[in-house]
Amino acid sequence: MVTIREVARQARVSVGTVSNVLAGSATVRAELRRRVEEAMRGLDYHPNQIARSLKTRQTKTLGMVISDITNPFFPQVVRGAEDAAIASGYLLISLNTDDNPERERQALSMLRARKVDGLLLTVAVSRGDMTHVRQFRDSGLPIVCIDREVPNIPLDLVCSDNARGAKMCMQHLISRGHRRIGFLSGTAGLFTAVTRLEGFNQALKEAGIEQDRKLVRHGDFRFESGYRLAKELLLEHEPPTALFAANAMMGFGALKAIHELGLRCPEDVALAMFDDVPFGDVIQPRLTVVAQPAYEMGRVAAELLIARLDGREASSEPSKHMLVPELLVRESTIVRRI
Repeated sequence: MVTIREVARQARVSVGTVSNVLAGSATVRAELRRRVEEAMRGLDYHPNQIARSLKTRQTKTLGMVISDITNPFFPQVVRGAEDAAIASGYLLISLNTDDNPERERQALSMLRARKVDGLLLTVAVSRGDMTHVRQFRDSGLPIVCIDREVPNIPLDLVCSDNARGAKMCMQHLISRGHRRIGFLSGTAGLFTAVTRLEGFNQALKEAGIEQDRKLVRHGDFRFESGYRLAKELLLEHEPPTALFAANAMMGFGALKAIHELGLRCPEDVALAMFDDVPFGDVIQPRLTVVAQPAYEMGRVAAELLIARLDGREASSEPSKHMLVPELLVRESTIVRRI
């Protein structure tokens, strides 16, 4: 096995210089760094990170726990976090909880056992015990939350401006002449569901439209609930003329319900949703969406976590980064004839 001394000899530098390059030190001159990196590639040298972690007390590994890998939003988030981690010399381990609190507890325990340096977390849907998250934080390991706040535990958070995004979409639907707009919300009490509902209500209030509570239905951010709730609303005696789904999975469920009922979108009922998805502008009709900067969300969260680990973000106060979503108007919400 190639040793650090052989790398130093090949690069014509000291062992200390090679160590500094491996540690990512900014004090190494560019020319020396180039020679060391070329020597490592030429000799196929791979540092023993386990041995290094015993000395540095860092494994250069980040944990990431997300709630639903089948949701097209999350792979984009993971990609952004992974790119940021690799750029700073970290390995990212991602785990999926399927929104199951028990799996989340197991995931955090496994990551602590593997001595990760910090955690990126999209908390599972739960109104129960958050002790496992509090214990992870209290062990000295930093946590940056993505997309969702953890109830009653102050932590760094990177998310979209959900209320703003929902309000933009509602203003668009109202400008098209819609007054009876059904909202397919996520899990009641969950941060993203609450803030998107706030935007929905703000737009109605500002437009002078009285809220009809029957038009707001709570699901669980999954396809089946979007399908079921949309069907319920569209079969009402006085159905909505437009549907706004709180995420793409529920939006696709709503689209299935529209088709099954023999309705046309947007002629009979318009449809908009939170989250853009790959090929969202190819599906017929092309879908109007509130596009979250999912990749940026993951990247910013990972960079914030690494800044905590490196000491560049030293404030004891939790940091909150709200990224701005974008409304993409497409065929599913064309102008209504009124």
